[in-house]
Amino acid sequence: MARKNLIGVSDSHAAGGEDDRPLAGRPIVGLNPGQRPPGPIGGITRSLSNITQKVERAQELERQLAEGLAVIELDPALVDASFIVDRLGVAADVERSLLQQIRDHGQQVPILVRPHPNEDGRYQVAYGHRRLAATRELGSKVRAVVRDLSDEQLVISQGQENNARTDLSFIERSLFATRLEDREFSRDVIMSSLGVDKAALSKMITIVRRLPVNAIEAIGAAPSIGRRRWAELADLVEDDDKLAKANAFVGRPEFLAKESDQRFEALVSFLSTVKARSQPTAWVAPDDTRPVRIRETNSETTLSFNKKAAPGFADFVRQRLKSLYLEYQEETGD
Repeated sequence: MARKNLIGVSDSHAAGGEDDRPLAGRPIVGLNPGQRPPGPIGGITRSLSNITQKVERAQELERQLAEGLAVIELDPALVDASFIVDRLGVAADVERSLLQQIRDHGQQVPILVRPHPNEDGRYQVAYGHRRLAATRELGSKVRAVVRDLSDEQLVISQGQENNARTDLSFIERSLFATRLEDREFSRDVIMSSLGVDKAALSKMITIVRRLPVNAIEAIGAAPSIGRRRWAELADLVEDDDKLAKANAFVGRPEFLAKESDQRFEALVSFLSTVKARSQPTAWVAPDDTRPVRIRETNSETTLSFNKKAAPGFADFVRQRLKSLYLEYQEETGD
């Protein structure tokens, strides 16, 4: 049994996901469970074949162990997160469900880590952050596969495992891609990590570049919102005035109290009712000069006086503001 605990992680385990459900595997050495013993006809041939298979499986096990694919137990306090964040928060019910699974059945699927590149005796996660967090909370060891990974190998493993689980939202995957590009990873590495082609990757990164990151992080994963809707939001914040209003809106307590999809819809609805900052228009005087430029937004109208076109006109208006206001009140009844 001690030897079976050293079995390397198969591809299906690597893609098993954060739900930590065990995947069926076949033994490295010996017959499959339920396999019938060979009959007398051809028995010698089958016996030789079985011996060969056992040797090959043993050699494969040794190869995996030599490559560092042994499952070991680590103190969670010695394991740090990946240098690239791939999630925008996890729903509380999902976290509770995973925690309960591991509490009841143990950690069935190991996480993948590498020796920390900068700190001796520590490790860095490629994937399995939620399983790591759950074992920390439970005060138990975390089961892990330790591999020597370059930065590129780590992010490809991280992205491919997430892609296999398919539970990252569009904006999470897009933000992950953009963060990789910001760290100067090549587009080829990013495409391998996410399993997308060049055109799809370009659209993902372009949308993130058009959006304020603080608004993305405030909205969160928005699991039901796809590329088209995020592009719609990007169109809405192109105007500087709307961008400033969006940044203020996402900090409101009532906004943050909503679920992620609801936060997205609330911001789109809010910005759809906000007037874009209008271009200033020139007021043409009776002498065909343009002494005043007028800019109007939802909340204010601004007059800009051209000192060259009409020197002193601004002071003239300022001195008459009181009488103009009284005249306005008489006409409107305010």
